[in-house]
Amino acid sequence: MRLAMAVALVVGVVFLNGCGSPRPITYYGIQIPAAPAPASYTYPIEIVVGRVSGPDLLESSPIVYKTGRNVIGTYQYHRWTEAPVDLIQDKLARMLRVSGQFQSVTTQAAGSAGELMIRGRLYEFSEVDGDAITGLVSMEFELYNRKTAKILWSHFYSQTEPVGAKQVPAVAQALDRNLDRGLQEVLAGLRTYLASNPPVETRAPSARGLNEAKAK
Repeated sequence: MRLAMAVALVVGVVFLNGCGSPRPITYYGIQIPAAPAPASYTYPIEIVVGRVSGPDLLESSPIVYKTGRNVIGTYQYHRWTEAPVDLIQDKLARMLRVSGQFQSVTTQAAGSAGELMIRGRLYEFSEVDGDAITGLVSMEFELYNRKTAKILWSHFYSQTEPVGAKQVPAVAQALDRNLDRGLQEVLAGLRTYLASNPPVETRAPSARGLNEAKAK
């Protein structure tokens, strides 16, 4: 009798929940530099921003949280506007454009033939719950020469950022601040490498250049 009543109660709760209006989903984005690309540039080359790879949870949009070393979950009603791997690729590409370092910056999806590519992997982009709530960002980027198939430079970043309030919007803001700091480190390291190893223009020779070469 108790079992039958318990089953009836569970069914009733499910029925009542099904009759209610669905809870709305809240979406969160990250800050993208809005300034246009400068008219001048340091290096007369095109650089390609490859797609950022990552674990399956970061290839989708729900916000991830960790309550222990091996306990991971996602918020059902709080999501990013895009998967974190895509958000980070877009933000890095925009930051490179406004840096004034390169003649042009494209993404791998655009089918660019640029020789130098920045590619990366996102390891962590999540809320971490403990004595205090923090936003953890762990990622690694490398400069890859597509012509020689060699890695020229790499940088690993892993830091936490305090969350100001026990609310998901505060978590999203902390992760964005942390990501911004990490990508600034990537750009600084890339500038240092290029200053010591300046790339050269790799455009195809003109018809005039070919004729002159044949004459020699």
